[in-house]
Order: sequence, then structure tokens, then C-alpha cells
Amino acid sequence: MLLLNPLQSLWTAWQSQGCTVTSLLVIVLLAWSSSTSVEQKTLDLMRRAPLIDGHNDLALQLRINYNNRLSTINLHNLSKTHTDIERLKAGHVGAQMWSAYVLCSSQDKDAVRLTLEQIDVIKRMCSNYEELELVTSSTAVRETKKIGCLIAIEGGHSIDSSLPALRMFYDLGVRSLALTHTCNTPWAETSSTSHRVYQRDTSLTEFGKEVVKEMNRLGMMIDLSHSSMSTARTVLLISQAPVIFSHSSASAVCNSPRNVPDDLLQLLKENGGIVMVNLYNRFVACGNKANIATVADHFDHIKKIAGSESIGIGGDYDGARGFPEGLEDVSKYPALIQELLQRDWTEQELAGVLRGNFLRVFEQVERVRDELQAEPASEKEISLKEVDNPCRSNLRTLVPSSGSLGRHHPSASLPLPLLLFFLIVF
Repeated sequence: MLLLNPLQSLWTAWQSQGCTVTSLLVIVLLAWSSSTSVEQKTLDLMRRAPLIDGHNDLALQLRINYNNRLSTINLHNLSKTHTDIERLKAGHVGAQMWSAYVLCSSQDKDAVRLTLEQIDVIKRMCSNYEELELVTSSTAVRETKKIGCLIAIEGGHSIDSSLPALRMFYDLGVRSLALTHTCNTPWAETSSTSHRVYQRDTSLTEFGKEVVKEMNRLGMMIDLSHSSMSTARTVLLISQAPVIFSHSSASAVCNSPRNVPDDLLQLLKENGGIVMVNLYNRFVACGNKANIATVADHFDHIKKIAGSESIGIGGDYDGARGFPEGLEDVSKYPALIQELLQRDWTEQELAGVLRGNFLRVFEQVERVRDELQAEPASEKEISLKEVDNPCRSNLRTLVPSSGSLGRHHPSASLPLPLLLFFLIVF
């Protein structure tokens, strides 16, 4: 399949020059040998530097298709998804950021519970299969001989505007949080234009800045995919640690609000973060059809603006429908790396794209955490005005004031007959 376009070009050239059959066979053999060499070079590189993929929504499909009942499926071979263990191995995936995602419709309702359930299914999945291993540090990602499992929350609505909830998610193994999904949170603005439930005068509120600060202190990666450009710009200016766009592409190639414009690529370079290129057709070609070359154009552009060290891969498999021809599922990653090799990317650059750039970011996030170790956990709370909704309890009205419990409760001072009278009558 990868030889088709070169052979078509050779056939056209042969016809125009009136070459002999023998000369054509020689040309074909040379082309085959060259392509085989590049393919082998690709596979050798990916064995040495297996891919760390920034975004996969298999956990979402496990809920949709199987109600998170892992006992009913064999994760080695799945027919309804882009991802299973056999295809991960074929794609030379060495570690995967698994998205714990819940719909924006759960915001202000049961988002925390639903997110916990998605974390649970990821952790069970990664403990049930010997090919997988839950990892929570850059050292563990680097050293594992299995497919490393990192947990990422996709959408700030999952923490319900609570820094204690953020910390508890970190304790459960979450190492990345996307500040928004397709809905605004009370404290951060989404790139989406259709689900902005919360409106404000600023893209990132003071509480939002506190979330960024606390993520730096914890050692949790800040994910700006789905954030508005204004939110992303503010975060890039205030974060002490590098950030990631876990599944975004280049706006200059496809002008989607989900992609990263050149001015932000420049800021990202200064921040030391990375864009993990999304493979979804609508984000790489702004349409329903794309091919490997279109995807590679995004890599070339980001490299031109921010350098190869600012690039990773975040396929977005099982989170979208419609992937480029030749990149239909997670087994096809070698075809992309081969395309980049044929575009004169060096093996050193591609080793960075595959895993080195992500590991550098993760290590720096942990380094900032260690530097902030003496800082106490933030006790800042979002104002009630910012999160006022029918499902949120106002603890200031629920918690009894001092002296109102036990024998000091008003009802406790009433004689029993009088108390029974009030209970019967009222």
C-alpha cells in the first residue's frame, strides 16, 4: 500500500521515456528496496522509542458499548472500537494517556461520580491484563516493559470547581486535566461556541488561576486542548510548568478552533510544552476526508514554527469518527512515522515526537512539583455567586452554628410532653 504512489509515478515516467521492460523492472526493484529499507527503519525506530500517545477515549466506548462491564469483553480483540491490545502492540504504542471523560451535561450534577467510575474502569482494565501497567510518574513510563497506562481527565467540569476534588483525583493516579471540554466551567472558557453555559468577562477567572497554580504544585499536567485561545494564552503566561495540548493540530493547516494558532505555538515553545497532533479528519483536513500526507503537513508546520521538540502525537482514537486513509486505528501509527522519515525528519527528531518530548514535559512538571513541595495545599474556594445552581449545597447554611448541637439544640430544651404535642400538631 505504501508503495502505490511511488510506483504510479515510476510507471508514468517509464511510459513518457519509452523505457524497456527490463529497465522498468530494475526501477521497481530499486523502489521496492528503498521503501522496504524505510519501512524497516521505521519499525526499528519505534521498537527503540515506542510511542506515548496523548489521548485515547477507549474508556468512553467501554461505557457506551459495554456499560463498563469488563467481564463481558476480551480487550485483546474488540470489534466496535479503534483500540484493543493487539492493535496497540501492532502500532508500537508504549504508553497511553487514557481519557476519563464524562459528558458536559453532567456538569453541576453527577460529574464527579461519573468521572470516578471512568477512572475505576481504566484502573481495572490496566490491572486485569498483563500487557498493561498503570503508571503515575515519568520514571515509571520510561522503565515499564508493558504498555503504560496514564490517566487523564478530559474536562474541568469533572472537579466541580473544587480544589480538594482535584487533589483527590491526583491521589487516585490522575496525571493530566484538560481545563475544559466543550462547555465552559465556572472558571475557564472552552473553544466551543455552542455549549457556553457559564458566561463571564474573563476567559480564566481568579479561581481558574488558582486551579493552574494547584496543578503546578501537585505535579499534574495542564491540558489546553478544548480551551479557548484566550484561556490557553493566559495559562501559558502564568504556568510554572510546561503544558500540553493532548490532542490538537495546527490552525494554519486547518483553521479549526480546536487547533493551535502560530502565536500560541510561539508561546508554547517558550513555555517548553508540546502539541500532541490530533488525527481526526475534521481537525487535520477541516472536512470528512484526509490522508497521511495531510496529517504530516501539521507536523511540518508545527516544526517550522515551534521546533520538533514541541510536537507529540495524540490520536483521539475512539473519541471521534473519521480518521485519515491509512490511519484508521491505533495499529497504523508506523505509516505516519514512515511518511515523516520520507520527508527527511531525522530519527532523533522522531524519537522526540514518539516519546522523548512528552517525557521531558512530564519530568519538568514533576521538577516544578518538587520545587513547590514546601507550599501548602490551596484552601481557596470559588465564590458561591460563580457556581450558584440548584444542585450545589451551600454548606454555610447547612452546617449548624457553634452551640446548636446536642443538649443545646432548641428542641432538646423542651419538656417531652410539649415536644410530642408540637410533633403531633405540626
